[in-house]
Amino acid sequence: MTRKQRRLTLIGGSLGVLALAIGLVLYALSGSIVFFNSPTDLAEKKIAPGTAIRLGGIVQPGSVQKGQNLAIRFEVTDGNRSVPVAFTGILPDLFREGQGVVTEGKVDANGLFVATSVLAKHDEKYVPKEVADALKKQGHFIENNEKKK
Repeated sequence: MTRKQRRLTLIGGSLGVLALAIGLVLYALSGSIVFFNSPTDLAEKKIAPGTAIRLGGIVQPGSVQKGQNLAIRFEVTDGNRSVPVAFTGILPDLFREGQGVVTEGKVDANGLFVATSVLAKHDEKYVPKEVADALKKQGHFIENNEKKK
């Protein structure tokens, strides 16, 4: 084998190993590359208690209950299902019923989503794109905080 052939074989083999490594990493991450899960996704996937996830949807009107020491409970819905959420901390200024939110946290053994953070956008008409897409897919889309018919 000539020197040029050895070099091409080494480069070709290195590129093959690199492509295989990238393919394996992408395959391993394919199930976890999600911006958030809707309440319906949460029920269908049967996510194990203690698994850190993002939950997105609309704050269910009439579900917000404020407690002591910055504790708050509310429900996040996607129009089909609702998930109770407990959060302790300071909420974004624009958090309110009927607003699109994405919460980060874990589901406990009782089905309560214990949030570590609550995310909301600056505009009161804002619904995260992923939430809007999920709601459109299920036939429930909220535009300007009113149901579209």
